[in-house]
Amino acid sequence: MAARLQVALQFRPMRQADVPTVAGIEERAYEFPWTAGIFRDCLGSGYHCWVAESTEGVVGYGVLSVGADEAHLLNLCIDPAWHGRGLGRRVLRRMVDLARWHMADRVFLEVRPSNPAAIALYASEGFHEIAKRPRYYPAKNGREDAIVMAIELLPPDARAEAPPA
Repeated sequence: MAARLQVALQFRPMRQADVPTVAGIEERAYEFPWTAGIFRDCLGSGYHCWVAESTEGVVGYGVLSVGADEAHLLNLCIDPAWHGRGLGRRVLRRMVDLARWHMADRVFLEVRPSNPAAIALYASEGFHEIAKRPRYYPAKNGREDAIVMAIELLPPDARAEAPPA
């Protein structure tokens, strides 16, 4: 396996001015993308929307909602031109850290069964499948189920003390 080039990333809260760029990444990455209006609504609703920037600009983002001691990763995306560099893992870890900072006990997410790379990423970071949501996503031929995954968040000091699984 070839060594990955380390990409310098900075994370910052998403701004309204980022929405056209983020929506463009979303359109390049997904067949059924979120609209710019959805991103604007997430910002207006107080969701935790963050972008990952390289020296070339925004290359990815994450959207997280937090409430009632739980977090829900609503969207995580890396520009397809930047795939294969470990950026998805870095954004995922940042979003999980944000959930932990907001005192969430667990993080949930939905993922398409047709996205094995995302499923493998989430599993490698400790997410486990807990359910399926039938006909959750739009698809070419109707609807596609969602795999619901979750991770229990432990304080950083407790993770080191937790017994091996």
